[in-house]
Amino acid sequence: MFGLIGKKSSSVLGVDISSSSAKLLELSKQGDRYRVESYAVEPLPANAVVEKNITDVEAVGEVLKRVASKSRTSVKQVAVAVSGSAVITKVIQMDSGLNEFEMEDQIALEADQYIPYPLDEVAIDFEVQGPSESNPDQVDVLLAACRKENVDVREDALEIAGLNAKVVDVEAYALERAYELIEPQLDSQGEELVVAIMDIGATMTTLSVLAEGKTVYTREQIFGGKQLTEEIQRRYGLSIEEAGLAKKQGGLPDDYEAEVLTPFREAVVQQVARALQFFFGASQYNAVDYVVLAGGTASIQGLTEMVEEKTGTPTLVANPFADMAVGSRVNASSLSNDAPSLMIACGLAMRSFD
Repeated sequence: MFGLIGKKSSSVLGVDISSSSAKLLELSKQGDRYRVESYAVEPLPANAVVEKNITDVEAVGEVLKRVASKSRTSVKQVAVAVSGSAVITKVIQMDSGLNEFEMEDQIALEADQYIPYPLDEVAIDFEVQGPSESNPDQVDVLLAACRKENVDVREDALEIAGLNAKVVDVEAYALERAYELIEPQLDSQGEELVVAIMDIGATMTTLSVLAEGKTVYTREQIFGGKQLTEEIQRRYGLSIEEAGLAKKQGGLPDDYEAEVLTPFREAVVQQVARALQFFFGASQYNAVDYVVLAGGTASIQGLTEMVEEKTGTPTLVANPFADMAVGSRVNASSLSNDAPSLMIACGLAMRSFD
């Protein structure tokens, strides 16, 4: 059995490998307060990761080496994640009297009932969730499985960088863990909130809906900030690198706001509204209490107001670091700019304190 949910570990780096960049984050904790010890973000070459699948292990490994060096961390153990679409999860009931090893043996014997792949091709893990509501003599056990190749390529890329995969998590669970840091920023914290987190990456947008802090729905769609970068590139005759830089740093011609940025913002708002409609159609919910925007695209000026107006729902940009101390190696203003895109890396780094 391979840690897909992962057991308790000592200090681990959260490493998020997305389609456009590799992000590394190291946290420490004193009492109840977290502190950012180091972090770094490095762009990935085009098509090294396609729709969350690593296609060029060497290239990703080299970028991870750079990101680790840039962060100046001395930690070598890493928590990394596979995307939700690559993972099958199922809650099963098991006898509460079994210890962990007995459960592992039983799951290995029965796994083919739950998993549609040959067992020698999958990594499996499980986590006891607590007593079963339907039978007090049983416990609910969360079973997670994904193809070994999804785990192996991440391990291989980390190895090239001189890092070691200690925990392999699932992106949705990492996001759920980081949400604990967002919840205190919501006005009605402590109530039974339903919160939609829209993680808008470079090429993929993921909607995760949490009810009372637990993920109840997730859906991925192909859409992201790369569309804005490509439009800047096309309209102003720039290279993809120049366009990406101009998008972040500004300095584009006067017509950029009206001709390029506003239509893109409108497209993002449409995607958010459509994703929420899919969720309402597929669940017993017909409203959410908050929309939280995450991912690199979340920082675009004016986006929160437009989403709030379109959906009629209070909207904010994710900043898991709002209440954290910041170590001397960390550039606080860069961290603040990158905060919305570091939710998954943050949830992974929090594995150090399980």
